[in-house]
Amino acid sequence: MESVRLADLLAGLSRQADLGFGLPIGTALRSCALATRLADAAGLPADDARAAFYTALLHHVGCTGYAHETAQLFGDELAANTAAARTDTASGRDVVTTFLPLLTGGRPARQRVRLAYRAVVHGDSWGDAFTTAACELARDAARRLHLPETVQISLFHVFDSWRARGANDGGGRRAAGGPGPVDRPGGLSGWAVPVGARVARLTGVAVLFDTVGGVDGAVTAVRRRAGRMLDPELAERFQRGAARWLPELATTDPRRLVLDAEPGPVVTVPDPRPVAELFGDLADVATPYFLGHARAVAWLAGAAAQRLGLPADTVADLRVAGHLHDVGRVGVSASTWEKPGLDLDEWEQVRLHPYYSERVLAGSQTLARLGGLVGRHHERLDGSGYHRGCTAAELAMPARVLAAADAYRTLLEPRPHRAAWNREAAGRRVSDEARRRTLDPDAVWAVLAAAGHGGAVRPAPGTAQPPPAPSGAPPPPAPGGLSDREVEVLRLLALGCGNAEIATRLVISRRTAEHHVQHVYAKIDVSSRAAATLFAVRHRLVE
Repeated sequence: MESVRLADLLAGLSRQADLGFGLPIGTALRSCALATRLADAAGLPADDARAAFYTALLHHVGCTGYAHETAQLFGDELAANTAAARTDTASGRDVVTTFLPLLTGGRPARQRVRLAYRAVVHGDSWGDAFTTAACELARDAARRLHLPETVQISLFHVFDSWRARGANDGGGRRAAGGPGPVDRPGGLSGWAVPVGARVARLTGVAVLFDTVGGVDGAVTAVRRRAGRMLDPELAERFQRGAARWLPELATTDPRRLVLDAEPGPVVTVPDPRPVAELFGDLADVATPYFLGHARAVAWLAGAAAQRLGLPADTVADLRVAGHLHDVGRVGVSASTWEKPGLDLDEWEQVRLHPYYSERVLAGSQTLARLGGLVGRHHERLDGSGYHRGCTAAELAMPARVLAAADAYRTLLEPRPHRAAWNREAAGRRVSDEARRRTLDPDAVWAVLAAAGHGGAVRPAPGTAQPPPAPSGAPPPPAPGGLSDREVEVLRLLALGCGNAEIATRLVISRRTAEHHVQHVYAKIDVSSRAAATLFAVRHRLVE
C-alpha cells in the first residue's frame, strides 16, 4: 500500500471534531488555513508554524472526552459546546449575555430555569473538567499520530487564555507538593502559552464569528477578546489581514488551502489504519455504551472477509471502514444515545449518523472511496435499513460483511434499553436475520465463525479460505504496572462510574476507591476519566 498524506486524512477526520463540538463541518479546516496565514504574517519559525497548523486542525479533536458528563449536566453537550464556543469565558458579563441564552434558548420555561441554575452553580467546575478531558485527549491523539512534541504541548494548552483566572506569572514553575502549570490545561498564561495554541485559539474564534457575522463579526470578536482570552499582538495582526484572508476562506475549498499550506516536510503515513483506529476510539469514548465497539467491528469485519476469500485490498478496506463506520455518531448528542426510549425526532437523528460518517470520510481524498461502505452499515437486504433504505442489489459484499459485524457486535454490548446479550443469543439473533434475508447469510456465517462460534454452518459452498488465527487470545498483561484491582477500577471508570459507585461495586470504602483512582491516574499519567478511558480502550482492558 502506498503511503498517504497525514494532512489529507486529518482534513476529512477533522469533520468528526466539528460535529462533536456542535460546529459547522469545515470549521477546523478553515481555522487551519487561517492559522497558516497568521503564522506567516507573524513570521513564526517553521516548528512553530507547524505546531499552529496541526493544533488548529485538531483543536476540538478531544471534545468527545466530556460528552457523557456534559450531556448529564445540561441535557445536550452539542448545545453546551456551541454556547461555550461563542462566549468570552474571561468575561462574566458575556457568560450571562451569551452563554446562558444560547444554552437555554428554545427550552420550556421550567427547563430554562433549571439549566441556568446548573450553569451558575456548576459552570466553573464543568469548564475546568471539560478542558482537562478535551486537552488530554487531544494531546494523546497527537502522540498516537507521532506528531512533534510542540504540537502535543500546544494541544494540551489550546484552551489556556492570555490572561487566565489564577494564572501563574507566565514562568510555568511547579508549585511545591502538586502538579505544576505545565502539567495541566489552563495552567499557563501570557507568553508561556505555546504560540501554536495561541494562534489556533484565535483562528478558531475568528472562523466561528466569521460564519455568524462575516468579517466585521470576526474582527469585533477577536478585538473584544484581545488581552484576555487572546494574544493581543496576534489579534492585531489578524485585524490587519482579516479583510484579505477571510473572504478567501469563504470562496475556496478549505481542504485545498490546507493541503497547499501544510508546512514542509509533508508528513506521510504508510497505512491509514492506525489513524482510523484513533478516530474510532475517540468517537466511542463519547458515551460508555460504545467503548471498544469500533475496534471490535473492525476486527470482525476483516476476519470475516478473510474467511470469505475476499481480496486482500478489500480486507484492508473493511478494517479501516470498521474503525470509522460510527465516527458520525458524535453528531448526535450523547443524551440521545443514552436514553432508554426515543421519540420520533430523536430516532430521526439516530438514523442520520451513517450519513454523517459518510460525509466525514468524504473530506479526505484517501478515505472518500470508503464513504459509501461506512454509510451502508445499517442497511438491510430487504430495504428495511437506514439511512437510504438500500436493497440487496445496492449492497456489495463488503457492505454486507460490515453490516453483519456491526449487528452481531452491537448485541454483545449493553444499551440503555437492554442488557448485553450473551454470545449464543446474539449468534441466534443474527442467524435468524440471515434466514429472513435481512442480513446476508454468507456474511453472517463468516462473522460468527470469526467470533468463534464453532457450530456456525455456511449456508452454501463458496471460496472460503482456512480461518485465520483467532483473536480470542488473552490480552497482554496490564500496561502501566496496574494491579488486578486497579484494572477493575479503570474498567469501572471507563463505564462512567464515580468513586461512590466504584466503592459499591467492589465492596470497598469510598476513600479506598478514591485512592485506587488516584493511583491509576498516576500510573498511566492522566488526570481525567476521558484520558483513562482512551487508555483502557487502546490496551483492550474494557473488552
